[in-house]
Amino acid sequence: MTKQKTLKLKVNGISSKQWTNFVIELNLMAKAWKPYGVDVKLLAPGVKNIIAWGRRANESQKNLG
Repeated sequence: MTKQKTLKLKVNGISSKQWTNFVIELNLMAKAWKPYGVDVKLLAPGVKNIIAWGRRANESQKNLG
């Protein structure tokens, strides 16, 4: 088993809408790497709500098409 690695990002000059999209994109990347055995945990204030919102928006788009 490999050693756990930590990456800390400090993001300045980002709007709340950009922050939401940034977190959702990081979550998509984490999901894409999961089949390869990489377990990425996103830790930030409100990250669970942002991801839940992102999933909910995607599900409503599927119902429209």
